[in-house]
Amino acid sequence: MGVMMDLQWNDGGVVGRFDGYVDDLAGHLGHKDREEPFRHYCAGLLLPGGRKSVEPMAARLAPVTVSAEHQSLLHFVGQSPWSSEALVSAVRASVLPALTGRGAVEGWIVDDTGFPKQGRHSVGVARQYCGQLGKQDNCQVAVGVSLASAEASLPVAWRLYLPRTWAEDAARRKRAKVPKEVAFRTKPQIALDEIGALAADPAVPRGVVLTDAGYGNDTSFRQGLEDLGLSYVVGILSATSFWAPGTGPVSPEIKPGAGRRATRLRRPAGQSPVSAKALAESLTAKAWREITWREGTTAEPLRSRFAGVRVRPAHRDRRRSEPWPEQWLMIEWPEGEAEPTKYWLANLPADTRLKRLVYLAKLRWLIERDYRELKQELGLGHYEGRGWPGFHHHAALAIAAYGFLLKERLAIPPSAAQNRPLLEEPALPEGFRPRGSPDPAATPPARLHRHAPSNDRRRPGAKAPTMSLLSPENAGATRSTGSFMTQSN
Repeated sequence: MGVMMDLQWNDGGVVGRFDGYVDDLAGHLGHKDREEPFRHYCAGLLLPGGRKSVEPMAARLAPVTVSAEHQSLLHFVGQSPWSSEALVSAVRASVLPALTGRGAVEGWIVDDTGFPKQGRHSVGVARQYCGQLGKQDNCQVAVGVSLASAEASLPVAWRLYLPRTWAEDAARRKRAKVPKEVAFRTKPQIALDEIGALAADPAVPRGVVLTDAGYGNDTSFRQGLEDLGLSYVVGILSATSFWAPGTGPVSPEIKPGAGRRATRLRRPAGQSPVSAKALAESLTAKAWREITWREGTTAEPLRSRFAGVRVRPAHRDRRRSEPWPEQWLMIEWPEGEAEPTKYWLANLPADTRLKRLVYLAKLRWLIERDYRELKQELGLGHYEGRGWPGFHHHAALAIAAYGFLLKERLAIPPSAAQNRPLLEEPALPEGFRPRGSPDPAATPPARLHRHAPSNDRRRPGAKAPTMSLLSPENAGATRSTGSFMTQSN
């Protein structure tokens, strides 16, 4: 408590609320001794500004005893054997009443996020697509699920994607302390595991599963959601194939006589599936509607053109004995664009209004806001350790800090919203410099220029200027005496 009392809270009542929140969660850490470093770590993540790795947080939290605080936090996040899953579940139980108090849970949002990394030793790091950079690069990627209402969302599941090169390398697994039960799983498979665990928990309110095309285009993923009895609105690619309205596969041909009976669907003569893009381009002008789904950050309404069509997926239906069920294909084609820009597939009822489909598809923006705040404000990507436990511990602690921040915001009426931070940033100890950062007082190294030589260089072949080696007085004496002074004299 001593460290916490020294921090400058901007609201006197928030101290008690923070203590109560931490006390509720600390019981899920498995040992009383973990309560204090847990409290400090969460406070360090909530402090405004600065890097949220262990060493800078220790300097802000305990400027007089930085080394001891650093060791305490480092052991707690990287070595202490508490469950990150149990902590995230406790955060969900604590924050969910505040979240649903402002509106029902409407979506389970699935997404992954990348963390650029140097080197190859941090657990799960590999050259793969990194959304933060928008390209392939060296990074870690984690898959998460968030519960979302109309105005807020909360991460409730989180797991690192372990590439096959890591999953099948026993030596790297051992060094990074990857649990034995963790095998290679694709990102859609990880997401389906997380969703299955949430669906099995009666305390978690149901929502429509919302994903981008990285997950939605995976037929096995969609089928897994169907098997769990879940509704979804998922992004798909423009090349995904469908049977247009009024077309479709036909039942297996029944031939008279003995022999093996046909069981697979057939494609009728003159009919074949079409791509989502081709189907969109075939729609008449009457099929398109302009729909507004919410206000943007500048209070301007966000609107675009959409169309919704009932279709049957055609994915490998020649191997099936029954057609795929009819679903909604929704397309966005903004005015002035040369072609459609986005596509979604939804298994919602046939009487679902297009405006509702648009609203749910666009609700995914909340998780992008979550990750941006978790990374920029709460240091989600600042963990510098290399092991599996520490990576998940740090993420769970960032989610815990975010949960407290969310509870505080939801307690404020929308008309009284304010952006003042909960904590004022304390001054760092004089002369503090995190390991690896340059000394600001050091003389900067000379810069070498490959293509711009300095002016004191002579041109090739230029004659060197004459330079007197002695002062004029000594030079005159030397001329008069005809002798030189040497070291031996």
